[in-house]
Amino acid sequence: MKVNVRWLDGVSFEGENEAKHSFVMDGPSELGGKNKGMRPMEALLISMGGCTSFDVVTILKKSRQIVESCEAIIEAERVDTIPKVFKLIHIHFVFKGKNLDPNIVERAIKLSAEKYCSASIMLGQSVNITHDYEILS
Repeated sequence: MKVNVRWLDGVSFEGENEAKHSFVMDGPSELGGKNKGMRPMEALLISMGGCTSFDVVTILKKSRQIVESCEAIIEAERVDTIPKVFKLIHIHFVFKGKNLDPNIVERAIKLSAEKYCSASIMLGQSVNITHDYEILS
């Protein structure tokens, strides 16, 4: 895996992968940011959310669950001192589907958190990550 991060101007950077997919990151206005993109720490949370959501949906489908939608709402708290690392990350999954089995949903989330999601497992070595979910009808 190889990615490239290129400085645009001020505190703006563009990240790009080998397939040429890219996104812009920018810093806060008090550090010269111009709201050109998301903050790098937001991108980190989004990446973790994508990783775990991928796992959970895949596991549910393999378990013959009929999943119509899955949303991961992620909230994080950071410490007040530099480096302002995350101290808590909470992932709230919201599912829609036909007759989703809560036991299978819980199992899918647990498997992702403990076995499959590289991003969550890596971050979980230094951050308290919690999960919950709801199933909408």
